[in-house]
Amino acid sequence: MATGDRKDPYRGYNFRLELGTTAVAGFRECSGLSFTTDPVEYREGTDVPVHVRKLPGIHKFANLTLKRGMTQNPDLFKWYKTVLDGATERRDGSVVLQDEQHNDVMRWNFENGWICKWEGPMMNATSNDVALESIEICVEQVLLAT
Repeated sequence: MATGDRKDPYRGYNFRLELGTTAVAGFRECSGLSFTTDPVEYREGTDVPVHVRKLPGIHKFANLTLKRGMTQNPDLFKWYKTVLDGATERRDGSVVLQDEQHNDVMRWNFENGWICKWEGPMMNATSNDVALESIEICVEQVLLAT
C-alpha cells in the first residue's frame, strides 16, 4: 500500500499566455517550447585522440505557436499590424502551466517576442467547427523560471 501523496503529471490543458504581467487570452493550443544548441566540432593539431571535440555553440529557440477561437477582441491582430506597418513592437511574456486548482506550477519566460505570423480562420459552410485564429511569436530567448 502506498504511504505518500500521489504525484500525477500536470495536464496540458491548463495554461495561459501573459504579455508583461497581463494574461492575454485563453488559448486552445500552445506549441513551440523547443530549444536546441548546435554542436561545434573542434580539434587542435596536437590532440592525441584522433577525433573532434564537441563544444556547445549557438542556442536556438523555436517560435511559439498559439491557437484560439476568434472573438471580437482584436488585440493580437493589432500587435501583428505593428509588424505590417514597419514598427515592430517587441514584448516580453510567459507561457504559464497550471495545476488542476489553477495554481501556477511552471513558467517559461520569453524575451523580445513579436508576432511573425497571423493566420485567420478556415471557413467551411459544411462544418460546425469553431473559427480559430493562430499566431506565431518569434522569440529571442526562453527561460524556465524556477
